[in-house]
Amino acid sequence: MEAEEVAAAQERLAALDLIRGVAILGILAINIAAFAGPMASTTSPNLPHPVSPADEAAFALSFFLFEGKMRALFSLLFGAGLVLFWERAEAAGRNGDVLQVRRLFWLMALGALHYLLLWWGDILFLYAACGLAALMLRPLSDRTLLGIALALYYAWHLWGLFDSAAAIGAETAMRHGMATAAQAHVLAAWMEPVQSWAAQEIRESHLGFVQLLLVKLGERPFWQVQMVSGNFSETLPLMLVGMVIYRRGLFTGAFPRKHVAALGLTCAITGFALTAMFLAWAWPRHFPPIAMHAALVWGLAMPHQLCGCGCVMLLTLATPRLASTWLGRRLIAAGRTAFSNYILTSLVMTFIFYGWGLGLFGTVGPARQWFFVIGGWALMLGWSEPWLRHFRRGPLEWLWRSLIERKVLANHL
Repeated sequence: MEAEEVAAAQERLAALDLIRGVAILGILAINIAAFAGPMASTTSPNLPHPVSPADEAAFALSFFLFEGKMRALFSLLFGAGLVLFWERAEAAGRNGDVLQVRRLFWLMALGALHYLLLWWGDILFLYAACGLAALMLRPLSDRTLLGIALALYYAWHLWGLFDSAAAIGAETAMRHGMATAAQAHVLAAWMEPVQSWAAQEIRESHLGFVQLLLVKLGERPFWQVQMVSGNFSETLPLMLVGMVIYRRGLFTGAFPRKHVAALGLTCAITGFALTAMFLAWAWPRHFPPIAMHAALVWGLAMPHQLCGCGCVMLLTLATPRLASTWLGRRLIAAGRTAFSNYILTSLVMTFIFYGWGLGLFGTVGPARQWFFVIGGWALMLGWSEPWLRHFRRGPLEWLWRSLIERKVLANHL
């Protein structure tokens, strides 16, 4: 029986790692637009200036396959990981809550360094902050957690969509040549700061490493706090859902495979179909920026959640077969070193695009960005498995765990 439990635990960890590997690769396909800059281009490929049809097609591909779905995967997995870490600590006779708080505070500190030294788009600080809130809610029942998650998630997104209605209406009227003076003012008030911020990003992209660091410290020291306030009501609910699906036994085979497959397919197909419906509207209109912003931040909440949950279920079912393949082993290794891979891609991409490196910021459109995505995928899949043949953890995973344990841990196998 003990051998069976060990095998089940290994299969559970393999599923979590494989899904995390898929997510760490997929998130680069979305983050690349922010690395290549400016930030406005993550909302619409035609910001801050129009692009070619090939660029629009490349943007549409990333939008359909990855946008929002990878954030959902990461948040769900982070919630599951919170419970797994707590269970393992308690099973070892240690205080899981104390260790978890220490773990999350160190993640927050490392996220702050990531922001200051490399990239404004850090998510580690956000995940640590939301993780602390999720940890406080952990003792609640699964039903209560799910109720809180769904209520917070959909109330926040519906409120935001309603709040965006006037600006979307002004943009639509302007596109049809029917805008009133008031609507033109609303549109200008929305676009002016977007264009101004894009211009500022381009100027800052030419700064050296130390100069950019000083700008962040002097002008935007609380950037990550703003990130938390703007994303808390998306990230925390998905973490809570991840906690529930882990506790309910999705990763340990507690449900019949055919039921999981049916539900996973239903969620994934519905989520991708809803995404395709919006894409069919937005693409012919050249991705109108206000409508795109409203959709990305608020309106596509349901397809993002459905796709995330569906992919978790389907990839969990596929893990036993995938784990024996070359790609599956590489994805699992990339997932086991996801923290290191996340920071590695920030280091490589900021070097490519920022002024302290090759300085390509603002010069590479969505179509050519795919070359950097594929290169990043090759890098992550290429180094992770060979590293784990010799070491227990990735380099940053080892550092993080050593900080948690307050001692230098052995890492060689």
